Amino acid sequence: MGKKVELDNIQRILEEDVRPALMAHQGDVELISYKSQVVKVKLHGKCSGCPSAYLTTEELIAAKIKMPEVKDVVLVQEVNPELLDFARRILNHEI
Repeated sequence: MGKKVELDNIQRILEEDVRPALMAHQGDVELISYKSQVVKVKLHGKCSGCPSAYLTTEELIAAKIKMPEVKDVVLVQEVNPELLDFARRILNHEI
């Protein structure tokens, strides 16, 4: 399978099988990259930062994206910039 076909299949699976389940919980998923047989995704909405985010990645997303061309599905998490700013203000005794 060519990389373009694999990427199209991954996007289709996310759109048809994963996104509806996450949207039922006011969340969403974004495909960040597909490189070297590793799919990187980011969760949005209420799924972002959820204590079950890694479980969701393993049991829902990785389970749906079962194909020989994918070795791993990795959750990319970022800290909200507003939260970082708030933490800096606390550390600088501005609050």
